[in-house]
Amino acid sequence: MADFIWDLDADGVATITWDTPGKSMNVMSMAGFAELDALIDRALTDAAVKGVVITSGKKDFAGGMDLNVLAGMRAGGARAIFDGVMQMHTVLRRIELAGMDFKTKKGAKPIVAALPGTALGIGLELPLATHRIFAADNPKAKIGLPEIKVGIFPGGGGTTRVSRKLGAMMAAPILLEGRLSDPKGAKAAGLIDEVVPADDLIGAAKAWVLAAKDADLVKPWDDKGYKFPGGAPYHPAGFMTFVGASAMVNGKTQGVFPAAKALLSAVYEGSLVPFDQALKIEARQFTSVLMNPSSSAMIRSLFINKEALEKGANRPKVADQTVKRLGVLGAGMMGAGIAYVAANAGIEVVLIDATQEAADRGRAHSESLLDKGIKRGRVSPAQKDEVLSRITTTTDYAALRGVDLIVEAVFEDAKVKAGVTKLAEEAAGADVILATNTSTLPITGLAAASARPENYIGIHFFSPVDKMMLVEIIRGKKTGDRAVAKALDFVRQFRKTPIVVNDARFFYANRCIIPYINEGIRMVAEGIEPALVENAAKLLGMPLGPLQLVDETSIELGVKIAKATKAAMGADYPDEAVDRVIFWLADQGRLGRKTNAGFYDYSEKGERLGLWEGLARKYPADKVQLSLADVQHRLLMAQVLEAVRALEEGVLTDIREGDVGAILGWGFAPWSGGPFGWLDIIGAARAVQICRELTAQFGRRFEAPALLREMAEKGTAFYGQPGATRAA
Repeated sequence: MADFIWDLDADGVATITWDTPGKSMNVMSMAGFAELDALIDRALTDAAVKGVVITSGKKDFAGGMDLNVLAGMRAGGARAIFDGVMQMHTVLRRIELAGMDFKTKKGAKPIVAALPGTALGIGLELPLATHRIFAADNPKAKIGLPEIKVGIFPGGGGTTRVSRKLGAMMAAPILLEGRLSDPKGAKAAGLIDEVVPADDLIGAAKAWVLAAKDADLVKPWDDKGYKFPGGAPYHPAGFMTFVGASAMVNGKTQGVFPAAKALLSAVYEGSLVPFDQALKIEARQFTSVLMNPSSSAMIRSLFINKEALEKGANRPKVADQTVKRLGVLGAGMMGAGIAYVAANAGIEVVLIDATQEAADRGRAHSESLLDKGIKRGRVSPAQKDEVLSRITTTTDYAALRGVDLIVEAVFEDAKVKAGVTKLAEEAAGADVILATNTSTLPITGLAAASARPENYIGIHFFSPVDKMMLVEIIRGKKTGDRAVAKALDFVRQFRKTPIVVNDARFFYANRCIIPYINEGIRMVAEGIEPALVENAAKLLGMPLGPLQLVDETSIELGVKIAKATKAAMGADYPDEAVDRVIFWLADQGRLGRKTNAGFYDYSEKGERLGLWEGLARKYPADKVQLSLADVQHRLLMAQVLEAVRALEEGVLTDIREGDVGAILGWGFAPWSGGPFGWLDIIGAARAVQICRELTAQFGRRFEAPALLREMAEKGTAFYGQPGATRAA
């Protein structure tokens, strides 16, 4: 079946409708490009055709390139990638020139794009090659080039066209940040040309085609007098722009995200040469990025695997478990956040706390978030009222009658959780699924308080609930498939990414985060400069160093977790050296950002000022410091080895969940594709060698797990090799 459909009206305007068979949103393939090229050739050679409108047969225009096509190109090597990209450029350049006679600047046929909704990636690069872009006034539509977020950059001409259309400075947020806009925002930015009522979209596009003049069909960069907006690199203004952009890219990426640097190089070098040569430079830089293992790892984790998990890759095969009415026990920070995301997704919520005042404060949290949305123009007053109307606050457990899911979000105390579990189950009825929101307490133990442990499950939301995209679902030893499906369907309703893990202390995310924090603190106690520890982490691509992370999550919470873990592990407890540091800080009243005092100093407004000088007095730095590589290996391996052990022990059952969960849950070096992606990049043999070196210097916590040693011996990988262990 064809991806593109041809229609010629009585006025001589051809409509080419993109409608990828079997897809809810259009995606481009090389076969699709060939079809489009043939139809453009038909339009340009048929005298009866006066112009072309390219639009979509779906509610949106396009979601981008089929990433399986890019994977296929990569398998063919650099030449296959470069040739494939240049084929795309040839088709798009043919659309742009549209039969124009370069000597007279006449003879071109007008070609316009009419976007009914979202247009992303190649779905915007194609319209950018047309002579005018019309978009329906659809506030839900997103327009932009988000490729940088999955480890590549716009390689279908988007980098060259947007920078030449807007200039490097104005193009930066669109290209380097992947910023998306609604149609009106895209027009204000200069990215598209017209926003019209949805019913007028095709009519307005056809009218422009019929009225277009020769001058309307010459792109600025094809005109003799074209100058790069804001100045090219050899112009004083342009020089300063590119210097600033380079500093910004390195400041934000720490040099570990290859796509951003390559994109900037493509813009810089492309601005010095004619347009067609600039497209070749863009293609070469894109090829280089696509051949980099970082890009394939990011695409795999942040697009392919993430999408698969969101679509229910590991969902038990039971009937639909969409949540219609939700009970939330506890209206504190977490409970209030859960109530908000659920109500915002259209779910009726009963929010219960010990006092009406506390329950109402929980509802007020939703009101505050909605008010912020109104100020930013993202929420209307009517939408605010609708969301708030879905949240009922009470102290009466009888109000839980008729809910189909209860999320308990009370204090991290097993006795308190047991008490509210019994009250809730008695009130709600036998069919209700009860989920506990906990970050550390084993689910199987908590389920002992339930009359129906098969209906009991853990759901670990990350804070703040409205912003964090990961939700960790924990299956207890007796948890049934319906409970797992209910939790997954619930998370899908508010569009977060779920991972499902089996029960164990700290589950998966905290099991890996805590060793990272502890290793950073341990190094401070050893006399390693705190600034070295923090910056080493950031140079790895971690969003926060371990000391800043513990400040953000609360030193007080760290103390509570340490005490509980020590009580559970007894003589096997390994972190006494870490405890001495955080217990001392807690005794000083330095409990983290919430008290404006922790490893860092803060202003009265909560702004981070710098590392606390008292830390250096208590733990003076050694004259001889560890190498940057040693510090980074300690910080990375502290996390990665726990991920491998979690897989060995069956806490993780799918490496896709391990990688996606690590990136979304605590920001594990996104450029690497996650812990398992990083191990594949360096190879199991190199990882085992690093483990041996660290073990000899710093202790047995760095010993390579048996699984990793086995992989090193066999030369296997987690992804993509025949016989790879547990490959997804």
